[in-house]
Amino acid sequence: MTNLSFKLYKIFFKTLSNKTRFEIVKLLIKGPKSVNNISKNLKFEQSRVSHNLKKLECYGFINCECKGKERIYSINKRSYIVKIINNTDKYMKEYNKILNECLESH
Repeated sequence: MTNLSFKLYKIFFKTLSNKTRFEIVKLLIKGPKSVNNISKNLKFEQSRVSHNLKKLECYGFINCECKGKERIYSINKRSYIVKIINNTDKYMKEYNKILNECLESH
């Protein structure tokens, strides 16, 4: 693996390992939302949501569309993020016991 590809993996996983960004992605999988809607649903301050939306958009996880004065965010369908999250969820369910045992032993 080259340094470049490791850096890209690091950015990818670091982006998703942030709790705020992860929860935003999980919410947007259910459908497009405005910043206000995301803030209300997740009970996060709007500035926190906006900051993390910028990162998610920059890294290609989400898209933004302006509708009047509102910015509507949605999952970037070309990013495969929905498939990645769904497959990770399946993995977590299947290996839940093993993962918890590892957590407890470390």
